[in-house]
Amino acid sequence: MLLATALLIIGLLLVVYSADRLVFAASILCRALGIPPLIIGMTVVSIGTSLPEIITSVAASLHGQLDLAIGTAIGSNITNILLILGVAALLHPFTVHSDILRRELPLTLVASLLAGVVLYDGQLTPVDGIFLLLLAVLWLVFIVKIARLAERQGNDSLTREQLAELPREGSVSVACLWLGVALIIMPMATRMVVDNATVVANFFAISELTIGLTVIAIGTGLPELATAIAGARKGEDDIAIGNLIGSNIFNIAIVLGLPALIAPGSFNPMAFTRDYGVMVLVSALFALICWRRKQIERGIGGLLFGGFIIWLAMLYWLSPLLTG
Repeated sequence: MLLATALLIIGLLLVVYSADRLVFAASILCRALGIPPLIIGMTVVSIGTSLPEIITSVAASLHGQLDLAIGTAIGSNITNILLILGVAALLHPFTVHSDILRRELPLTLVASLLAGVVLYDGQLTPVDGIFLLLLAVLWLVFIVKIARLAERQGNDSLTREQLAELPREGSVSVACLWLGVALIIMPMATRMVVDNATVVANFFAISELTIGLTVIAIGTGLPELATAIAGARKGEDDIAIGNLIGSNIFNIAIVLGLPALIAPGSFNPMAFTRDYGVMVLVSALFALICWRRKQIERGIGGLLFGGFIIWLAMLYWLSPLLTG
């Protein structure tokens, strides 16, 4: 059991590291191909934030563990807001300056509601997968268009912060090397995560859904946590919040969409009856805070973090009772 836990943690760290190196390499290669930095920041880097969740979800689906994949998607959205935003706000209060973020916030609620349409019947189908992946494409088109508009106007803080965070010109050969390393490490790491998550779930007699909601969601959320803390310390509030918004939408559109295509089938009904409602409630709370207050103080950060601890405790307490 100790070995399985250690391998699970190591696997999660390797997934996060390989995803980071993949995004780094892809950004340099895209620059070398002449792709505008704004497009790189709004597409490659945005998807890269959710890459650990995406590859873990795909690996779980390939091994027939649909509950683990769905738990990762829902749990990551809850973790992003309650844990990651809460911890980051405790370290440094956030202020929402960007007009782009205020345009994006309603879409997080729309995406959450669309996830309910997909999940309510307890089945994931290929049609669901196509629908969700189209949502991801539309989202990418939307953020690129509004970012281009903001760039022309030259007055949006999110666009400036994202461009500043892109890797500078680098060696193509080094980028190719990192790309190869990431593509080698990634499948091995995800296999470690999926296999050992199952061992841990069986040992503690809890469901794969619960493991995905908590252990996998927290582990794969490390890039978002690092970005949020770094953004808070550097005063880049908009990029920290923007990454969370983008990650939550991609978690719904891609992390749920790909399993629907790879391994369609039924899943644990608790994912909808218990966990989906929490995700929607947390997403609505996040949007309300950003709209009404436009600042996330330490007090709110403490409430968010406290909410995460309460949710975690209730989840593990209720899980055996509700066979979740």
